[in-house]
Amino acid sequence: MKYREMGKTGVNASAFGLGCMRFNGAASGDTTIDEQKAISLIRQAIDGGVNYLDTAYTYLDKTSEIVVGKALLDGYRDKVTIATKMPLGAVKDRESMQAVLDEQLGKLQTDHIDFYLMHGLDKKEWESFRAIGAPQFFEDMKREGKIRFKCFSFHGPYEDFEYILNDYDWDMVQIQYNFMDTENQAGIKGLKLAGEKGIPVVIMEGLLGGRLSKAPENVQALYDAFPVKRSAVEWAFRWLCNHPEVYVVLSGCNELEQIEENLRIFDSVGAGIMDADEIKLMDDVHRAYLDRTKIGCTGCKYCMPCPNEVNIPGIFSVWNNVSLYCTDPANDWGLKRIKENNQGADRCIGCGACENACPQSLSIIEGLQRAWEELA
Repeated sequence: MKYREMGKTGVNASAFGLGCMRFNGAASGDTTIDEQKAISLIRQAIDGGVNYLDTAYTYLDKTSEIVVGKALLDGYRDKVTIATKMPLGAVKDRESMQAVLDEQLGKLQTDHIDFYLMHGLDKKEWESFRAIGAPQFFEDMKREGKIRFKCFSFHGPYEDFEYILNDYDWDMVQIQYNFMDTENQAGIKGLKLAGEKGIPVVIMEGLLGGRLSKAPENVQALYDAFPVKRSAVEWAFRWLCNHPEVYVVLSGCNELEQIEENLRIFDSVGAGIMDADEIKLMDDVHRAYLDRTKIGCTGCKYCMPCPNEVNIPGIFSVWNNVSLYCTDPANDWGLKRIKENNQGADRCIGCGACENACPQSLSIIEGLQRAWEELA
C-alpha cells in the first residue's frame, strides 16, 4: 500500500480509502446491511494496509457509522483515521450540531473524529452552515479534541468551490473527480487550486459510481491495444493517483475480491507515475467516451421552461449518460424522477419553442422522440 503525508494534517494516509456507503445493495437503493459481512470487509481492508475510512451521518439510512464503529472494536480504531460528515439538513443551531456530533461519536464508538466534513457544500449550503455558526463550532470541537481536522465535501460548480476554499481555513477537501469529470463540479481547476493552497484532496466517485469500471466496446478496444494490460478500474485509479494534489482515492467495496483488487492496484500508484504514452491513452479514452454522446446538449436550459413541462435537459442528460456508460435506464434515478414528476418526452406537442431558443440549434423535438423511445 502506498502512503502519503496529508500536508499540514501530518496524517500518513493510505492511497486507497475505503468508502463505507455501498455495502450490500446500497448502490441500487437497498439500505439493508449484512453487518458481519461489512465488518469483515472493513477489517480485511485494514489488515491489508488501508488506514482511511470514509462514512457519513446519512449513509445507508444512518446505519453506516454504526457498522464502522463495530468494525473498529478489538483494537482496529487505533489503526485508522475516520472521516465522517455533518449534513446541513440535520442541524439548525449549535445545540443540534452538538447533538449530531455526539450521536456520531456514539455510533462510531470513539472519543474523536479525525476528518470532520461539512457535507455536500455548494455556496448556498456553505453560507447556511456559516449562518448557524458551524465554522466556529468546528473550531471549538477541534480545541476540545472531539475532531482533529476541519473539512468539507463538495458537489457544486467551480465558482462555488473557489469561493468556499478561500473563505475559511480548511484542513482537507473531498471532491468528485475522475477522467470524465475534469470540467465538472470542482474539476481540474479546483484540484489545482487546492494544491496551490496546500490543502490535501480526497477523491470520491473515482469510478463515477461504478460507470467507469466496465468499458464500452470502443473504449475497451483502446485498452486492449495498449502494450501494458490493465483493467478499466486500474486505469481509472492510476490516472487519479498520478495527480500530485490527490492524496486518497475512495473506493466502495461489496466483496472481498474488490478489496483484494484495490489493495493490489494501490500498491503501485503514485504522483507522476504515468508516462507520456499512458497519459495519451487516457486522453484517447476520454474522447472515445465522448464520441458516444447522443446529442450535444450543454445543459444551458435556454429551452426551459417548456410550456408543456417536459424536462428537456434532464432527458438529454440521461440519454447521453446511458449511451456513454452503457447503463440500464431502468436503474437511472434521473429518469425515475423525470417520470415521477410527469416531465417525460411523451408530453411534447412539437410547438418548437425550445428549438427557437436553443443556442446550439439542436433538433430538440426529434431528439426527444428518439431519446424517449430508446430510454423506454
